[in-house]
Amino acid sequence: MTHTQPLEQTAQLSFSVIVETENLSSAELDGLCRSLDSIAAQDLSPTTACEVLILESGDVPQELIDRLSQDYSWLTIRSIEADTDYYAAKMKGVALTTGEIIVFADSDCIYEPNWLSSLLRPFSEDDSIQVVAGETRTSAAGPYALGISLTYIFPPFSGKDTLEKTSYYFCNNVAFRRQFLLQQPIPTEMAIYRGNCSIHARSFTKQGIPIWKQPQARACHAAPNGKAHFFWRYLLLGYDALMIYRLRRTDGKAGTIHPIADLFVCLALALLKVTVALQRLITLLIEQPGRLVYLPLAIPIALASLLLFWAGLAIAYFHPAYFLSPSGRVEVSWETS
Repeated sequence: MTHTQPLEQTAQLSFSVIVETENLSSAELDGLCRSLDSIAAQDLSPTTACEVLILESGDVPQELIDRLSQDYSWLTIRSIEADTDYYAAKMKGVALTTGEIIVFADSDCIYEPNWLSSLLRPFSEDDSIQVVAGETRTSAAGPYALGISLTYIFPPFSGKDTLEKTSYYFCNNVAFRRQFLLQQPIPTEMAIYRGNCSIHARSFTKQGIPIWKQPQARACHAAPNGKAHFFWRYLLLGYDALMIYRLRRTDGKAGTIHPIADLFVCLALALLKVTVALQRLITLLIEQPGRLVYLPLAIPIALASLLLFWAGLAIAYFHPAYFLSPSGRVEVSWETS
């Protein structure tokens, strides 16, 4: 399935871009500006969008809002309730936009210049397409980045150039038809930190509604920034891995824990994480053999991340409510977008 529609025809689509940042006041301003700069540099200008929306939770200094509004005249900044989490912010953004296509982006991603047009093009070529997912990776430039690339959420780019069906999407690089998303909203009240999009994808792909992956819509996601970010993010990755499996088993609802079955799932997830890391290492070294020089420092970082992932699995197995507040939400001492 190839897509060669001229850019001018894609530009006629009615679309909105929602740029997530859970807590704009604590976000790294330089990183946010790099993300917005990459959106400004798109071959399909953000000025053609119905809105490019950033949501803030009411604690952002006015001078920061003024600076963003001045530097990015096409940007709309809207306030939402404090403590709105990641997926709830996404869905609140949908209600505040008007485009027929909703594009989700994140403030800690850098988007390639043809990202937006590549993501949107399939919608104008095929009315039956409801969801298009791009590809997101982390940089592997340097020992720390290479270590993270081996074990983090996002795989290396596939190198493909045509649409194909997939079973998942990342909420930092995906587009939906508005009506479909309103009928099939992302669930927001779940006992996990991240991964609602995994449950969401499963819910509608089981109905025979495919996700189309557009490998030309590429983004680079920031690696965990700082020791606390690294620690909590990998710990929660392990925790979420088992909790998501349990939610999938019960179609997104709280269900009975099966100790023996879940133990085997934990072992399988731990082994899978190692297998994926080795596969990625081979891919990244074939892609750029010079990365071999980073390995002596990258391997300890990857091993530390694996240990944290396994610890998170153990917490989910032995104490699944460990991170949960009385309201049933995951709450930790570290926050990130």
